[in-house]
Amino acid sequence: MADRDRDPDRNQPQEIQLLHPPPHYRQTGPSTTQIVAVLTLLPVGGSLLALAALTLTGTLIGLSIAIPLFIIFSPVIVPATIAISMAVAGFLSSGAFGLTGLSSLNYGLKRMIRANAGAGVGKGQAKRGMWDMVGYVGQKTKDVGQNMENKAHEGGGAVRT
Repeated sequence: MADRDRDPDRNQPQEIQLLHPPPHYRQTGPSTTQIVAVLTLLPVGGSLLALAALTLTGTLIGLSIAIPLFIIFSPVIVPATIAISMAVAGFLSSGAFGLTGLSSLNYGLKRMIRANAGAGVGKGQAKRGMWDMVGYVGQKTKDVGQNMENKAHEGGGAVRT
């Protein structure tokens, strides 16, 4: 009787022990949800693979048609590509130069304010001096742009078809 009290598994009914089978009887295959997931994803994966194959086929057909056209029209395409890349480089460098100029003006303004703060020059006077410099640089830039435009019109007038 003392042995029965010490061993709790002996007191449990047989049905409860069958609900938890030993590890060697457990199912080792895929679960039902895994099977449903695979059956659901197989058509999706297959259709995506088919679309990838169609895209690759269309790309190869397009290249087989486009490569001879590229070769025929390369005397036009290559200079056009060069001109477009130079225009893009010009816009990008123009923006970089503009930002550099603005940051230089900002640095100069701050430096002028700090340098003149001890000399009795107020912030208003320093700002006016800086704005005068900015106006001068702006006017000079307009003049140079107008000069370049005039030269372009003079050169463009000689080449007429």
